Amino acid sequence: MPRVVVTGLGLVTPVGTDVESSWSALLAGTPGAAPITKFDPQQLSVRFACEVKGFDALRYMDRKEARRYDLFAQFALAAAHQAVTQAGLEGKVPDPDRVGVVIGSGIGGMQTYEDNCKAYVTKGPDRVSPFFVPMFIPDIAAGLVSIRFGLKGPNYATVSACASSAHAIGDSYNLIRNGQADAMVTGGAEAAITGLTVAAFSNMKALSSRNDSPETASRPFDADRDGFVLGDGGAIVVLESLEHAERRGARILGEVLGYGSSGDAYHITSPAENGEGAQRAMRACLADGKIDLKDVGYINAHGTSTEQGDIAETQAVKTVFGEQARKLIFGSTKSMTGHLLGAAGALEFAVSLLAATCGVIPPTINQFTPDPQCDLDCAPNRKVERRVDVALSNSFGFGGHNVTLAVRRWE
Repeated sequence: MPRVVVTGLGLVTPVGTDVESSWSALLAGTPGAAPITKFDPQQLSVRFACEVKGFDALRYMDRKEARRYDLFAQFALAAAHQAVTQAGLEGKVPDPDRVGVVIGSGIGGMQTYEDNCKAYVTKGPDRVSPFFVPMFIPDIAAGLVSIRFGLKGPNYATVSACASSAHAIGDSYNLIRNGQADAMVTGGAEAAITGLTVAAFSNMKALSSRNDSPETASRPFDADRDGFVLGDGGAIVVLESLEHAERRGARILGEVLGYGSSGDAYHITSPAENGEGAQRAMRACLADGKIDLKDVGYINAHGTSTEQGDIAETQAVKTVFGEQARKLIFGSTKSMTGHLLGAAGALEFAVSLLAATCGVIPPTINQFTPDPQCDLDCAPNRKVERRVDVALSNSFGFGGHNVTLAVRRWE
């Protein structure tokens, strides 16, 4: 099987609009949460989120395109442009039939959906936009990226709630390993900060309600955590077979080492007891990459800041890693970015890659009161400079979808 490497990376996040600004903010412990500005949230019980700030779609598309693309697709195109440019593939794809696109989104064009529902109910069916369907469907991000760069290989979307973009990267990794593609543009995008989405997650008691202190609301592993903070953004990577990358003379950022997935078969929203499904995903990833436990220096946790989820994931890591669990960093960058839902896995894979590449691990901020049930080292309120040979990224979704990805530092 060919080895698979990363040659491009693009980010649009609540703490930055590209890789450099996002990574600098994460290492500095910058919180991305603030009062909602996209719409008037006063009627909602939760009035803050991790919005993307300072994003200019017109850097990546013309005004006509921007009007016809939902925000989640704009984020995908922007991040893809960054990643493809860094990989040196823009306008230079050796064989377009052998380069594909898989981009995950848990929800798709939620603002488009909400706006057109309002138009249908209040103004009648004639006022539903003719662009509603191609703006809303989750697969349109992959379609648009394919069209933009002329990529004619495998092309589809993955939808598995908060594991969507982790599945996208894992599937792309396998497509290359199985010889179905030479390279893949893959990751995730989400723009679900809308009134309907916030109300829905709030009513199911999944969101933090700290309206008086948004910047400290996301508290993974803290004893006083009270739910996650909704986030928007996009993250895209370019994966290639090592042979293809070397033949092009591409700069290699890291190596995808393993992919594991599982299903809880337990509950629509709660994790399986003791993180049993997460355990199987991690073990499958470790086995896939033939990874020795002692080589793993960092796990980017799913770590949403929910009571049950953080405990279950901590228990899973302890069970899988044993004594080695005390020697690694098990942190959550959702303390800064919030939860990007379907885009979270790709963003956190990118963070894991950067940690391995740069030898520095971002902090888990907002650690005020230790939780004895979440007692692993999460790099509380401090970045950690440490050589990371292998990093794991965990992603778990409603419905019991579990994914673990492994990335190795490139030398």
